[in-house]
Amino acid sequence: MSLRETFMTLPRDLFAGTVVFLVAMPLCLGIANASGVEPFAGLLSGIVGGLVVALLSGSQLSVSGPAAGLVVIVVEGIARLGGFSAFLIAVLLSGVIQFGFGMLKAGRFAAYVPSSVIKGMLAAIGLMLIIKQLPLAAGLANDGAAVGGANAGVLHTPIGSMSIAASLIAVLSLAVLAGWESKALRRFAAVRAMPAPLVVVMLGIAATLVLDAFAPAFAPPVEHRVALPSLDSLDAVSDMFRFPAFAQLMNPDVWRLAMTLAIVASLETLLSLEAVEQIDPKKRPVYPDRELKAQGIGNMMAGAIGALPITSVIVRSSANVHAGAQSRWSAVVHGMLLLCSVFVLTSVLNLIPLACLAAILIFTGLKLASPSLFTSIARQGVERFAPFVVTVVGVLLTDLLIGILLGIACSIALAIRANLQRPITIAQHGDHFLLSFRKDVSFLGKVSLRQHLQQIPDNAFVIVDATRADFIDPDVRELIDRFVLDAPRRGIAVECRQLQSPARESRVDAAAAVAGVESR
Repeated sequence: MSLRETFMTLPRDLFAGTVVFLVAMPLCLGIANASGVEPFAGLLSGIVGGLVVALLSGSQLSVSGPAAGLVVIVVEGIARLGGFSAFLIAVLLSGVIQFGFGMLKAGRFAAYVPSSVIKGMLAAIGLMLIIKQLPLAAGLANDGAAVGGANAGVLHTPIGSMSIAASLIAVLSLAVLAGWESKALRRFAAVRAMPAPLVVVMLGIAATLVLDAFAPAFAPPVEHRVALPSLDSLDAVSDMFRFPAFAQLMNPDVWRLAMTLAIVASLETLLSLEAVEQIDPKKRPVYPDRELKAQGIGNMMAGAIGALPITSVIVRSSANVHAGAQSRWSAVVHGMLLLCSVFVLTSVLNLIPLACLAAILIFTGLKLASPSLFTSIARQGVERFAPFVVTVVGVLLTDLLIGILLGIACSIALAIRANLQRPITIAQHGDHFLLSFRKDVSFLGKVSLRQHLQQIPDNAFVIVDATRADFIDPDVRELIDRFVLDAPRRGIAVECRQLQSPARESRVDAAAAVAGVESR
C-alpha cells in the first residue's frame, strides 16, 4: 500500500483499531488471569501482537495477541516446568520453531490436518476453559480457598467460600454476552457498535463502584479483581518484565512444550487467516508462510520479555473487519492503545471483577464446544465423528499435542479402512459377476480383492471393469493375473475392460515380435 493510500484509509483504520482495542483489552486480561499469570503479561502479549506481528504479517486485516486456545497449554506448561521463567524459554523456542516452519514453507501442510481433528481440538479447549473458569465465575477464591476477612457478601459452602457479588456479576455478564448476539438486540445500531466484552467490563466496573460506595461489605473482594500494578516510574516498568530461564534450555520438557506451542499456535493462526480471507470485502490473498515467520518473531519477543504466547485471533480479526479496517495499521493502532492503557488506565482496569473476565472466557468456551457442533459432526458419519471424539477425549485426558496426534492417527486408520473396503466392488446376476474398480487401487486393496475372487464359483462369467481406475498397484494386478490364468481350469470365462489379461498380453507381445521380424 502506497503512502497516499495509507493516509486516505487512516481515519477508518484509526476507528477500527480503537474498536479492536476495546475488544482485545478484556480478552488480554481474562486470558492472563485464566493462565495464572500477571495481567501485564496478557496486555504485553497484545502489545507485541499489535506493534510487531502486525507490521510483519502478510495479512492486512489479521490481529494477533494472546489466545484462549493456548490457556490450557500455558497452565499445564507452567505447572510442569515449575515457573513462569522456565515457561518463557519454551515460548521463545516455539517462536524459533514457527519461524522455521515459515522458512520451510510448511504453511501448506496445515491443509492436510482433517477439519474434524481441528474442530475436536477447539471443542476440547472450549470444554477446558469452561471447567477451569466456572469456580472463578461462581465467586470461589483460588482453589476453593476461603475469601479473606469477615465479609458479609461471602456465602460459605461445602466447596469453599463464594462471593455473592462475583457470582451475580458473572451470571449477569453471561446473560449480556448471550443477549448481545440475539437478533432482537442486533437490530439496534448502538448494540452493533459496542463490542459485547466491553459492555461486560463496563458493567463490572459500574457494579464495583456502586458496591464500594453503598455496600462495601458486598463488593467483590480484592482477590476477585484485576491487580495491575501502577507503572508510575521507570523502575516500576522494568520490574514488570520477566525474562526466560536459559538454564532450562537443555530440559527436554521445555522442548516438548515448545513444539506443542508451535504446532497449536500455527494451526490456530492458519485457521484464523483462512477465516479472515473469506470475510475480507476485498478478498485479498494471505500468505501463510510469511505469517508463520511473523508469528515466530512475535513469540520470540514474547518469550524474551515475559509475555504470553501469541497467535492470530479470529475474534479480534473479525471485529477488525466488521469495524471497517482497510490495512494492517488498524492492528498497529490497537497495539498502541493497549500500550497507553498500561500507563493511564491502571486505576480503571483494577476495578474490573475477575468474574466478568471468567464469564467472557466461559462464553468463548461455549461457542467452541457448543452442543450443536457435536450433533452436526455426528450427523456427518463415523468417518468424521470418530476422529473428532478421539481428539476431544485425547486432549482432555492427556494434552493438546497428543490429542491432535491421536485424532490424526484415527483419521488415517479410517482412511486405510475405507481404502481396503471400497475401491473394489462385486455384483452378481445369476452366474454372471461384475468386478468393478471404482477408483485407484493401492496394494491395500489386495485383501478385499482376494475376498471377492473367492466368492466366484466355477463355470461363471466374470467381467473385470477397470475403466474408472487410473492406477492399479502391481500387487493387485498380479492377483488378477493369477485368477485369469487359472480361469480355464475352472471353466470361468473372463472379460477384462481396460485391463489386459495375461493371454492377451502374450498375443500382443507375439504380434510385436512378428512385426519386428517382418520389418527387418
